[in-house]
Amino acid sequence: MKKTVYFLYAVICYFIFLVTILYLIGFVSNLLVPKSIDTTGGKEPFPAYISIIIDLSLLSLFAIQHSVMARQGFKKEWTKIVPEPIERSTYVLFASITVALVLFFWQPLPYIIWNVANTTGGYILLGVSFLGWGIVFLSTFLINHFHLFGLHQAFNYSAGNGQKALRFRTPFLYKMVRHPLYLGFLIAFWAAPVMTAGHLLFSLCMTGYIFIGIHHEEKDLTKMYGSDYERYRKKTPKILPFNKA
Repeated sequence: MKKTVYFLYAVICYFIFLVTILYLIGFVSNLLVPKSIDTTGGKEPFPAYISIIIDLSLLSLFAIQHSVMARQGFKKEWTKIVPEPIERSTYVLFASITVALVLFFWQPLPYIIWNVANTTGGYILLGVSFLGWGIVFLSTFLINHFHLFGLHQAFNYSAGNGQKALRFRTPFLYKMVRHPLYLGFLIAFWAAPVMTAGHLLFSLCMTGYIFIGIHHEEKDLTKMYGSDYERYRKKTPKILPFNKA
């Protein structure tokens, strides 16, 4: 019974993540969602300074949750409370909730930085943004999508298999850059046909968080994979192809 409950819990957490990430795509792109990065969803907008405070608070909440719960030291203590087979799913659930809070409470800052919507350049930027999202999803499948989002661990437990750490691999995009998933996010966030002050704030903060996250993640990966990761880091660019930094 416990095995079934764990697996159903992991499936529910994954479904919540999937809905959240799909809404995030529409939110950033200003497409097909009732409330996007540049709209209020019909509500009266706040003064700019209040919107900035709210938005920075939301992004800080996301960054703290995402960073703290991803660290190996936290996981070691966390699994004393949350069973190991559903630890990753619980992380995914908390991350999805914090993203959902950002999406729901985000306050737009509609001051235009650039606007090339409904032009050839605008359509190109929108296409590049979707290319970024494609890189994000492809990157997760290259390294094991279902392990990254907790389904693999819960399934292994329900099937009576032991939990195995992923072996170190560098397939396809990972041969070009060490963090293609983050590169995809950066492309998706910045390739905007309409760049408002709110979108700029979001993109700047997320860019800063991504590079801070890379710093801590590489420490964890070095501890986990040792010399294999050190060699990989020396010969493969961090985020931009053809750049050794």
